[in-house]
This record gives sequence, structure tokens and C-alpha cells, in this order.
Amino acid sequence: MNKQPLPDRSPYQEAREIIGDLGRIVAPTGLQASYKTKIGGIDQWLNVRGQDQTNPFILFIHGGPAAPLIPGIWQFQRPIEEYFTIVNWDQRGAGKSYSEVDPNSINDSIHIWHYVEDAIEVTEHIRHRYHQSKVILMGHSWGTIVGMNAALKRPDLFHAYVGIGQIINTRENERISFNYGLEQAKAHNNAAAIQELDAIAPYPGDEPITRERIIIARKWAQFYGGLSAYRETSGYYFKAPLLSPDYEDQDRDAIDKGNLFTLEKILPEFLEVDFSHIYSFPIPVVMFMGCHDYTTPSAPTAAWLNQVNAPYKQGIWFERSAHMIPWEEPGKMLISLWQTVRPIAMKADDSR
Repeated sequence: MNKQPLPDRSPYQEAREIIGDLGRIVAPTGLQASYKTKIGGIDQWLNVRGQDQTNPFILFIHGGPAAPLIPGIWQFQRPIEEYFTIVNWDQRGAGKSYSEVDPNSINDSIHIWHYVEDAIEVTEHIRHRYHQSKVILMGHSWGTIVGMNAALKRPDLFHAYVGIGQIINTRENERISFNYGLEQAKAHNNAAAIQELDAIAPYPGDEPITRERIIIARKWAQFYGGLSAYRETSGYYFKAPLLSPDYEDQDRDAIDKGNLFTLEKILPEFLEVDFSHIYSFPIPVVMFMGCHDYTTPSAPTAAWLNQVNAPYKQGIWFERSAHMIPWEEPGKMLISLWQTVRPIAMKADDSR
């Protein structure tokens, strides 16, 4: 019998299948689901994973804007799934959700308040579909803006709030990030960097903070380890979607398209974000802060945490991390969630 030749297969596809098989949840108590559902009147994608459905649920709000976590969770999330069920959500205009609608049809909906309403609706969906009284709310970078506002608006839905790379004041973050990049450029006698940064100084200053100025300012802060500590680049993060078992090629293409589509619309509102005058927070709050983070610098977060009144508050420093804590110190992140956040949710459930 003649064997038929096997079809050509992309090496990426073979790797995705291996990663997908390793990450497949087979425990009878587990939960693994990927689906779209109506959120804010449009189809948006959710990814739900956990080894035991009786564990507390986390809604993890991704950064960006429009930088979905789902294509990168294979790199860090699996250990967390032993102790929590994690819901990742591709926000409107991001990732798989970007492809579900004609972008022109949601032009007028790209506002912070609309993302906050979406987050609340996602939470209600989780509560009803998975029979949860409350969930843990966790945000990264841009997602902390959505998360903080959702917690302030509907504290009754959440056990606790966890901020990773928390944004307190966008303009202050930009100032600190720029100054760090310039200091490092001078310390390393980097003439090209100094020239580029001097061209936009003073930053942010009184000039409009355009996308082009932000790119230059962050370029050098991140080159000197402000995105990933001790690294000039973060290819592990930007190339993660190539190996994601959860994304098809059209979804991978949608990442950059969604980012460009969203950022130009949300930028004016993003630049005005300021939580520094919030002195009372209605639920337990935990901040994960990278010591080397100069993308969303940690100093304003630490200062805010010192001033705020909350039922419980805790700041945890990650000494080997910059902005990418889930990737840079996944072990410490898991331990920190286990020690500080899980007991809050478990105690609340026990008291019902």
C-alpha cells in the first residue's frame, strides 16, 4: 500500500499543537472554554481556564489599549490555573473581538467609560454563567484604568482589585519615563538617543502629547529595561502570538490593526487619567509593582497606596521585574496571589 505524502505543515502550527496539548485541561473538575458572547451590544471573546471550578474566579483585563492577553497566556498562566479560574477577555477593538465587527461601526464607542461598562457586563456574565457571587478583578497596564473605574463604580461585584503596572496619573508616568530614558542615555553616552529625546523636550511639557512623541519617549526608557528588566527588547512578548494555540492567523493580524484603530481614538482620554485624588477605595486593593518599571512607573502607585483608605491594602514589589511582571516573575506572582488575594475571596465565600 502506497502511503500518501503528508501535507506541508508550518513549524509554527506543530508548535501550537504541542503547546495546546500541554495546556489542555483534562481534570474532571476543570474548565476550559473559548467563546464569544454579546457584551455592550457586540460580540466579544472570552477565554476561561482553571483546574478546579470551585476556585476563585479572576477577570484579567488586558493592557494596550488593544493588546490582548489571550495569545500570550500560554507563557505564564498555567500554574495560576491550579488555584484560580482565569477569565481573559479581548476588549472591543482588540484581538479576536476586533474581527467580529466592522471597525467603523464601533468608532463612536471607543471611550474609557464604554470599556468600564463592558467590564461590568463581562463580570455579570461570569457571575451568572459560572455561579459566582463575586470575582477578583485584575488589570495590567491600560487594563488598570478600566479595572480601577469598574471597581469604583460597582464594588459589589468584586472580592478585590489587583493592579499590575498600575496607572495612577498618565502625564506623571510620561514625565518619569522620559526622564529615566534621558538619564540612561546620558549615562551610556548614547548620542542618538540623547538627540531624539532632546528633540521632544521638555516632555510632556505644554506641547500636545502625540503618538509620535510617546513612541520616542518610551523607545529609550524601554531600551534601558523599562519594559522588561535588564532587556533592551521584549521579543518573547511581541512574538508570543506566533505560537498561541488560541489564535488563528486572522486573529494574529488583528492585534496590530486593533491597536492602531483604538489608540488614536482613546489617546486624548488616556492622557487625562488621574486617580491621584482618589483617597478612599471600596474593596481590598493589592498592587504588584515592578522595581524597574518605566513604562508605567511604580513610584506614583506606591505613593497612592500610602494615602488611600481601603478595607485592605497591600503593595508588593517585584525586584526583578519592570512592566511585564506576569512574564518576568511568574512564580512570585502566583505566590503573591495565593498569599494575599485568594484568602480574601475564600473568606468571603465561606461567610455566605
